[in-house]
Amino acid sequence: MQVNNKMLKPNDNKDEFLYPRSRYYGQVKPENLIFNANLQEFAHKVGYITALETSGKTSPHEAYKQIKGLWKQLKRSKKALKTSEPPSV
Repeated sequence: MQVNNKMLKPNDNKDEFLYPRSRYYGQVKPENLIFNANLQEFAHKVGYITALETSGKTSPHEAYKQIKGLWKQLKRSKKALKTSEPPSV
């Protein structure tokens, strides 16, 4: 199967479906690209956690704790990468 002119292996299709990545439109710097990937991963995990909570598979308190932990992890990664702040207008 081809997607965007590249050959996909059988597991690539599943991975792209389960873990889609959006294109990055910001200033292209390594730290910005890494943070963007971390942010997308955060969003996917929050989506899974909220789906589990909505379906009754986990408690609201547990979902909150997990999302809070992910948020702290994202903040640490931003600080470690020292991503540039957008210029103030």
